[in-house]
Amino acid sequence: MILVTGTMRSGTSMWMQILIAAGLPHLGEAFPAGWGEDLKAANPRGFFESQLVAGVYHATNPQPETGAYLFPEQTRRHAVKVFVPGLIRTDVAFMDRVIGTVREWRAYCDSLDRVTKLAGGDRELALFDLPLTPALRWWVENFALVRDIATRRYPAHVTTYERLLGAPHKEIAAVLEWIGAGNARAAADAVVPSLRTRREASTPSEISPAHARVFDDLYAHLHEGRDLSPSFIALLNQTDEELRPRLHAIHERAREQIVERLAASGS
Repeated sequence: MILVTGTMRSGTSMWMQILIAAGLPHLGEAFPAGWGEDLKAANPRGFFESQLVAGVYHATNPQPETGAYLFPEQTRRHAVKVFVPGLIRTDVAFMDRVIGTVREWRAYCDSLDRVTKLAGGDRELALFDLPLTPALRWWVENFALVRDIATRRYPAHVTTYERLLGAPHKEIAAVLEWIGAGNARAAADAVVPSLRTRREASTPSEISPAHARVFDDLYAHLHEGRDLSPSFIALLNQTDEELRPRLHAIHERAREQIVERLAASGS
């Protein structure tokens, strides 16, 4: 499979639109059943999501309702969106190519806040494992993406939302050449920069200046396609260790809330 991965609001839908326009087969609907008009407004050209956003693994393949099984050898050229937590669960047999997309973290926080308000709390809980703030979610998922690629060493191309919009023909041509399939000219026509919303986004107060610099540096490395040096990897690991107590506290509070809700409901 050709897996398109990243956080929500990082350009995964745009990459799905690009690959579909390039002529590649795909899995997932533009607007799955039950998505309201307000959520569609966040991405009028479609999200192209399926149950596989949670990963291609035993809980999603075979498909729980139908029992249909996706065979690796039959889906080599199929594009499918898999968010980062699902990518980590995915069997490497399905990871023929992985296209990772990252968005500048302040812009991501602003965008995720806006789409969460459109979607409502229920959809947020359905999509996310933990009630993380946008800034912490950006860190957790992008750090996990970098670590997973380094650990499992599958074929991966990581780009940024901003790099794609800045030079769509160049970026798309490079990715399709790497994949070895697809019409680059038709694919580039799928990029409509005017649909991008731009607003000034400030640094969230919860992120210290030192951690903000690390977030900025990680994004800059990925945006510019720079290799991660051993010293920079050590800094990333150190930053993650420093943020872990906060993440563990959120996890414990979420678990307590689940227990409280179950007790209140009499389950």
